[in-house]
Amino acid sequence: MGTERTSPATTGPEREMLRGFLDFHRATLAMKCEGLSDEQLRRRSSPPSTLTLLGLVRHMAEVERTWFRRVIGGEDIPLVWSAEGDFQAAYESADASVSGAFEAWQAEVGHSRRIERAARSLDLTVYAERWQENVSLRLVMLHVLLEYGRHNGHADFLREAIDGTVGA
Repeated sequence: MGTERTSPATTGPEREMLRGFLDFHRATLAMKCEGLSDEQLRRRSSPPSTLTLLGLVRHMAEVERTWFRRVIGGEDIPLVWSAEGDFQAAYESADASVSGAFEAWQAEVGHSRRIERAARSLDLTVYAERWQENVSLRLVMLHVLLEYGRHNGHADFLREAIDGTVGA
């Protein structure tokens, strides 16, 4: 069974549109990985880059966790794959568990959705210690959306190099 991906609305309230576009891009990354073997998900398919589809999934789990749980939610938790705070560790996927990566990513997406829905408005503002500035939920949703957009572009090239699949 394939990943369900709903096209985001082209009109409507800002928050609903941001949710729709985030979910669209989350589903796009899942689709880019769909039907591939563990070996293919770990394949460095665009040398000399060491980037893999599995590394992207792990990275996006860290992005979701950092921006929604750690920043907006104020949770004092480590990164998923690095207790030392090394954001690059997520990309190191040669020996990573494929099922563990996808489970972690989906769990973080679930947390992100819960935190976003619990916020009164996009104007919710928190102090982000790491960046030493205030950030709004609006900025966080836009930032995460941009992360997905950029990395889904990488996923396009990676998938095409693996098996020729393009589009979607």
